[in-house]
Amino acid sequence: MGILRPRINVLDEEHKIKIFNEAKDILENLGIFLENDDAKELFNNEGVNHEGSRYFIPSDLVDRCLKTVPNEIKLFDREGKEHITLANDNVHYDPGSAAILYLDENTGTTRNAFEKDFVRFSKVVEHLKYIEAQSTAIVYQDVPNYAQDWHRLYIALTNCYKPVVTGTFRKESFSIMKELLLSCRLSEDDLARKPLAIFDVCPSPPLKWSDLTSQSLIDAAKSMIPSEFVSMPLAGASAPISLIGSITQHSAECLAGVVIGQLAKTGAPLIWGGSPAILDMKQGTTPMGAIETMMINLGDVEMGKFLKMPTHAYMSLSDSKVPDAQAGFEGGMGALLAGLAGINMISGPGMLDFESTQSIEKLVMDNEIVGMVKRLLRGVED
Repeated sequence: MGILRPRINVLDEEHKIKIFNEAKDILENLGIFLENDDAKELFNNEGVNHEGSRYFIPSDLVDRCLKTVPNEIKLFDREGKEHITLANDNVHYDPGSAAILYLDENTGTTRNAFEKDFVRFSKVVEHLKYIEAQSTAIVYQDVPNYAQDWHRLYIALTNCYKPVVTGTFRKESFSIMKELLLSCRLSEDDLARKPLAIFDVCPSPPLKWSDLTSQSLIDAAKSMIPSEFVSMPLAGASAPISLIGSITQHSAECLAGVVIGQLAKTGAPLIWGGSPAILDMKQGTTPMGAIETMMINLGDVEMGKFLKMPTHAYMSLSDSKVPDAQAGFEGGMGALLAGLAGINMISGPGMLDFESTQSIEKLVMDNEIVGMVKRLLRGVED
């Protein structure tokens, strides 16, 4: 008798098919706005119709590009050893990325972050058993603006062996960050065979791929470095107010990313992910710990699995400002739901205050929570 793996689903097959078809219809009839000249050239070479910078992507092109996306991505550590596999219902967690503030564990106050904070943070991540990947989790203030993206990657690679989720803040930074990754590999081919990093790329809702984001996606694809879509529809503001409407827009934005990535390099590794939210119209906030936000994430991920792509979501985080009961409840519920959904890469541990703050204290708490989630997912063993 096999062991039952606990699961959760929020969409049935009929809804997945409908969302997929409606997302393709959006791309074909409403179009996607492109800022990047290289992306426009890729579409022009395919004869895609456009009005100015708005490109109308035909459904057959979307279907063709989906066929060449790998359904599995293996990530390797700094030394080139296989570390984790993003595929099927494999579940892995990494700290939430790009916090602009840091909760000082010595004083209990939230402040601007400094390089020394991220050094300490990365060393802690290295020793957390259940946080299987690291991230450039903190944007610290004591380096020049032009160095904030690549310097974080340097610190991460220096202080932690685990594969890293990162991203660019400037178009010029990708080449620098690639050189840092190459310092851990024998050659460009070796880096492509044994990827060490994932680059987050964030489309701008509604239905826009910016100059920076498109360039990062194209550059990573050409180097066969994995890119992770972080689509961020805000239900009731930059996306339809209904949960299913937000999921549909998310699908359209990610499908556009699939086309850009595959036109840049056939077979480029891509991850279907996001950080959607609902809008609290009374407070003007984006509650990441709200159950509706988590439900959108679950629906988004089910669409990625429907398309047989590796998946990602921002969960296991809290809107509390400190690691209190609220942080434990929201973070624990998010970590559990994400695990039950079989999300391949779950970003969020350590994160507080509407994705603005990182906390080592919460990170250590989340590591324990994730350990319990992973035990649950093994099921009742014989």
